[in-house]
Amino acid sequence: MDTLTKEQRHLNMSRIKGSDTELEMIMRKALWREGVRYRKNYAKLPGKPDIVITKYKIAIFCDSEFWHGKDIDKLSSQVKTNTEFWLNKIKSNVARDRRVDRQLSEMGWTVLRFWGEDIKNNLDKCIDIIKKAISDYVKTGDRKESC
Repeated sequence: MDTLTKEQRHLNMSRIKGSDTELEMIMRKALWREGVRYRKNYAKLPGKPDIVITKYKIAIFCDSEFWHGKDIDKLSSQVKTNTEFWLNKIKSNVARDRRVDRQLSEMGWTVLRFWGEDIKNNLDKCIDIIKKAISDYVKTGDRKESC
């Protein structure tokens, strides 16, 4: 049973953002401080990556654990209403993420995906992974496998 009214739930769901999320803002500010220049929500690539470093062909996604199905087996206990719909929605998000990763890799892009909790709790490690991908590109002049 949902603890919110239909109107309250509608308001909550309408406020979920698709771009300029807290996770993206944290990552972008850290990259900018490191001198890494990027494009945001780059519509010219499949999946419209959150952050793209075009010079080094690196596509970065900042994924929330819930919407991108980090622990999809545990989600059924979190979702209290319309469970079948939401689990199918999240499973389709996961499948889409895999498809986008494959498309970008086939185009020669390095794809990096970071979970929200990693961005919030281990930002330095995330930035190090991105800097390593840049370094690998510079050394080889080509993309490396994603992390």
